[in-house]
Amino acid sequence: MVTRFGVLGPLRVPDGPAPGPAKHRTLLAALLLAAPEPVPAGRLMAAVWDDRPPASAESVLRVYVSALRKLVAGIRTVPGGGYLLDVAPDDVDCHRFERLVAEARRERAAGRAGAAADGLRAALGLWRGPALDGVESSALRRAYGVPLEELRLTALEERVELDLGLGRAAEVIGELRALVGAHPLRERAWVHLMDALHQAGRRSEALAAYQEARRTLVEELGLEPGAELTEAHRRVLLDAGPPRGRPGEGGTWARRPGVVDELPPDISDFCGRRDALAWIAGTVADAASTAPVHLVLYGPPGAGKSALAVHAAAALDLPSGGHRGAAGDDLPGGRLYASLGSRGPGAVLEDLLRSLGCPDGAVPPALDERVRLYRSLTARRRLLVVLDDAADEAQVRPLLPTGPGSVTLVTSRSSLPGLEAARAYELGLLAEDEAVALLAGVAGADRVRAEPEAARRIVRLCGRLPLALRIAGSRLARKPGWTLDHLAGRLGDERRRLDELSAGDLAVRGSLALGYRGLPDPERRLLRELGAFSAPDFAPWALDADLEPLAEAGLLRSRGLDEAGQERYGWHDLTRLYAAERLAEEDGGPGGVLAYRAEAILERVRRAHAALLPAEPGTGRTRIHPDQGGGEPALETGLLRGEARWLSAERRFLVAAVGDFHRAGLHEAAWRLAFYLTPLFELNAHHDDWHATTATGLEAARAARHRAGEALLLRGLADLHRIEGRLEAAEAALRAALPLAEGLELARVTLRLGLVQGRRAGTRPALGPQAEQALGRALRAFEEAGDRRGRAEALRGLGALRREAGPLEASLAAYLELGDRRGAAEVSLDLARLHLAAGRHAEARRCLERRLEVNRRLGDRLREAVALLVQAELDSAEGRHGAAAAAARAARETFVHHGDRGNAARALLALGRAVLAGGDTTGTDDAVGVFVRAMEEFDGLGESDQEARTGAAEAARLAEEARRRR
Repeated sequence: MVTRFGVLGPLRVPDGPAPGPAKHRTLLAALLLAAPEPVPAGRLMAAVWDDRPPASAESVLRVYVSALRKLVAGIRTVPGGGYLLDVAPDDVDCHRFERLVAEARRERAAGRAGAAADGLRAALGLWRGPALDGVESSALRRAYGVPLEELRLTALEERVELDLGLGRAAEVIGELRALVGAHPLRERAWVHLMDALHQAGRRSEALAAYQEARRTLVEELGLEPGAELTEAHRRVLLDAGPPRGRPGEGGTWARRPGVVDELPPDISDFCGRRDALAWIAGTVADAASTAPVHLVLYGPPGAGKSALAVHAAAALDLPSGGHRGAAGDDLPGGRLYASLGSRGPGAVLEDLLRSLGCPDGAVPPALDERVRLYRSLTARRRLLVVLDDAADEAQVRPLLPTGPGSVTLVTSRSSLPGLEAARAYELGLLAEDEAVALLAGVAGADRVRAEPEAARRIVRLCGRLPLALRIAGSRLARKPGWTLDHLAGRLGDERRRLDELSAGDLAVRGSLALGYRGLPDPERRLLRELGAFSAPDFAPWALDADLEPLAEAGLLRSRGLDEAGQERYGWHDLTRLYAAERLAEEDGGPGGVLAYRAEAILERVRRAHAALLPAEPGTGRTRIHPDQGGGEPALETGLLRGEARWLSAERRFLVAAVGDFHRAGLHEAAWRLAFYLTPLFELNAHHDDWHATTATGLEAARAARHRAGEALLLRGLADLHRIEGRLEAAEAALRAALPLAEGLELARVTLRLGLVQGRRAGTRPALGPQAEQALGRALRAFEEAGDRRGRAEALRGLGALRREAGPLEASLAAYLELGDRRGAAEVSLDLARLHLAAGRHAEARRCLERRLEVNRRLGDRLREAVALLVQAELDSAEGRHGAAAAAARAARETFVHHGDRGNAARALLALGRAVLAGGDTTGTDDAVGVFVRAMEEFDGLGESDQEARTGAAEAARLAEEARRRR
């Protein structure tokens, strides 16, 4: 019987794909897991929103259920507010699985082992992957996923035990090896593997399995094997004759006499690095057998280069067929291993020559003689040589075997670009899933499964660095009383993180120290100076120094050219902590470095700030840089774009520098840098960075007792709140700035206060006159001071507030007189909105096209997207619903790309209106989905966003309307 619905793997429904939206899948999974019992609406909301349902959850849930009913028959509403899925339990794989397991256990209790094994096999055959795969609900995973997975493992062990009793050992060995690989701390699985190997006549492998199990338990948990595993070991030891099994199975392999094998033991819990292993295997397979192959694995300290090399070498040594050690071995000449470090090639060659059979007295004393002898001994042998931790090319060249088809794996922090005929592979950090798997392999899979969020925090705090993860996992294994959350908390303290990442002779600090001590003094000093900055990457201008030597030493990593055309370097977070530690111990801390570099950093950012703004604050002047070709001002073309690209490339470095300056007591530098960065944040919608730097800048301005600086940052904060729709917060920031501001800065604060009050007048009409008074006061102040830009801005605000074309036309003329095409474009959009509201569609389109032309010429995609939303309104008003939908989609794509969540939600609202009005052939069904997504996105903006609350309510209203039209 094939179940119709499935949760034991990816969600499955009959006759079609599972629902697309994530929350729809979660809702369906919750109904399936309870089917055919009813589920209260509150429990469904807790599952769908992971115990954090928004205010609109109840109405949204109804819409979700309505959408699901189009895909799945049998969903019914129950009295009291809930839903059920009316299906038979056996139609859902998890319920059928539980029933089959229970029946098989009854068969076993009755002594019918064959029937019990077949029943468990049928139950396990229902699984298609991890339970609830693709369902994004930790609440469902905790309540259902974890118990189902545990029952699956228990059922598998019970079925294997039955199969062993039926003499089916050979059939289950592969399955058991996979089981102990996935769950190395599960002793019952090791017991069954040993029994299966013993029964199949492979006694030596059974004993080896016990040794591996014991080593794993001791190393990871600090515990000796339990009674059941010890008894399995005793059974194998006492059975001197061949154990029960089929003829011809079992036996052990042994290498030919004289074949050297010096590789360290492979790591039993090695995981990940699939791409690197495939590259090594593929390169070796593709290479001609007439020449040796030299491969370099390079990367930062702790990246797992040595472990990968040993693991890859063990795999390469496996023959393509038959047993290892047979005449057809891939590498019959043997496997050599040398740890290089700071050792000279002569000393390493002495060891290699002895390994190849050269007696002690026959090793030549001179380096060149040792090289000749080594090449002679390797010329006719097909060797695999692992050269670990190479410093440079000169250290490696004498150690390369010359035999045709020989393979050399070199690990180094450098790519060794001068090593002739070598191919290099950069070993970066682990992917997150690989990092979690490595942590689970060392600390215990059950512990990681029990605390998945804490495991991911540990992975992030270890920077996905294999050495750090192995140490963290080892500490957990030796501390069974620790939770993962406890270790994550300890690692969260940057001051102690390197101390925490130490276990026995493994330590991240020691690995980094090796590279640091190998640097010349100037590079050591440069690394320490970089430790003053907390940024994840940087360009050479930041320290006015060449950073390539640090990259060659593996302490930095080149990230190629950034969008401004600069070579960019990054480093691992643990390397940053080590550099900061060295700076504190050897130079007294970051203050001196930051004070020395602050002036240059501020001046460079101030120039970019001046290029992005058409006038310096308070001057009333426009900075025009004429094109050499006599065309448009370079301010609006090459200069603006170049400075915008530079600021964008340096954003993460400069955001971090604001905090660095403030922590070092350089408060003036901190608040000025925060202020200079605001045009970048507004231009590209980097709202999180804007919030963070403004908060730090305000602290710094107050610490410096700089009232004017505090006023500037409060004004910027109000602009941010206004953009995000938090109008009450914007007004509060401006009122806090008023007593701090003087002169024209006071006029600018007053202007923004009028703009905010004007937008709030829609819900509080009494604010309308206050807004007009504030804008009027600002206009008079600008006119008296001769500030033409301020006058243009005030006229624009008055025109938008009064909904009058006159002030807007005057503002447009003022911007054009200033030569500010961007300002003129903003007013053009205001005029387009005004004409659209009055039904003057032709005038609205002319203004809109003027705005879009400027946006596209400047490459200003965010402002273009804002204009596209107005275009969608205009197209809909003219009955061009398909064009309206296309404009809304294009706008949303840009907003999503820039992380502008509020406008992305507004674009969804515009798209839904166009679809609902008939602009899309899929009709109202699509409109419901679009409005539901808009509701979710508006809800995600938070209760404090007044405009988001309004948008969510509008989306809910339109979703209900679309549902009624079906």
